[in-house]
Amino acid sequence: MSCFDTVFPADSVEFCPHPAARDILVCGTYKLDQSESAERSLDSDDDDDNGYSPGPPVLPVNQSRRGKCLLFRIASGDSGSEQPSLLQETALPAVLDMKWCHRSASVSPLLAVADSEGGVSLHEYKLDESRLDQIQTLSCAPPHVLCLSLDWSNRRHSATTLGNLVISQSNGSLSLARPRDDTGLAVTDSWHAHDFEPWIAAWDYGDGNVIYSGGDDLKMRAWDIRQDFSRPLFVNKRFEAGITSIQSHPYIDHIIAVGSYDSTVRLFDTRRPLTPLSQADVGGGAWRVKWHPSAKRQGDLLVACMHDGFKVVRFHPGGVDGADGAQNWWEIAQRFDKHESLAYGVDWSCADGGDDGSTLVASCSFYDHTIHLWKG
Repeated sequence: MSCFDTVFPADSVEFCPHPAARDILVCGTYKLDQSESAERSLDSDDDDDNGYSPGPPVLPVNQSRRGKCLLFRIASGDSGSEQPSLLQETALPAVLDMKWCHRSASVSPLLAVADSEGGVSLHEYKLDESRLDQIQTLSCAPPHVLCLSLDWSNRRHSATTLGNLVISQSNGSLSLARPRDDTGLAVTDSWHAHDFEPWIAAWDYGDGNVIYSGGDDLKMRAWDIRQDFSRPLFVNKRFEAGITSIQSHPYIDHIIAVGSYDSTVRLFDTRRPLTPLSQADVGGGAWRVKWHPSAKRQGDLLVACMHDGFKVVRFHPGGVDGADGAQNWWEIAQRFDKHESLAYGVDWSCADGGDDGSTLVASCSFYDHTIHLWKG
């Protein structure tokens, strides 16, 4: 296990899935510049009245937010444990989310970064130079609006071209950006999707026409990009706290994992989206959920639990696909509690695992501005 001080508060980590760059990790940071008294209040890391904290600070809108995209190479140290080596720092507005586009080995890796000034920037990783070059900036919303999350549509279908990109924004809107040529994107659609902050928007990886979104209005919605965005495909109103994270299963059609402030991760079959197949009480508030990248561990879900560290939740195969009458079958297979602050960003490495079947994990926490590397 190793750690790294990110200086600014850290809220997002992503391993590169490109076959030639699976030793590459990025981390996004978020620094709110404000008065000393307000900063003491923010840094107190107290729970709110409902027993959970919101995500990275959104309001007030007139304060400055700075961030960086930190680029690391992961290599084995003298002790045999993986160590992060900082390659580059890219100054940006505060970073709220990042995703690598899954691309063919014949083209360079490409990273999308959602920022606090209504923008998304695209960065190409130069394999021969070990650096990120910013190649495009998209304006999705006015500068006082935060881009909260983003997701690429082509997780299952790597290609030389880009996938579509969905972005959620703090004004309740979603935006859709489509490839305009071989190197860039253009925002083609924006629509009002939620009455409060939509913390998450995510594609159905088995159907590149469907988007899921959820937020502080306690609703999960689905959208078909072939239809009018004035009406969602469905609305699930049965949540008792804000929806924070959604990820489609990379191997099993129709299955999504949904995280919430109520500390529960729910698995849904999107053909019956109102009743969960399984519910796991993970504790602390489930801010991010990440399915394991290997089909051999397709029941394992990595969860950033905000006030209760990081966990690997293992769902029985029947609990994932709804077969065998195995509803609600799950267990906490592992937990990681070395962080001393809000657990926000987490990701699995796409590199080959160890002899014991474990996989390298990167996790980051906010107020203690720390990245940890560990095996899960």
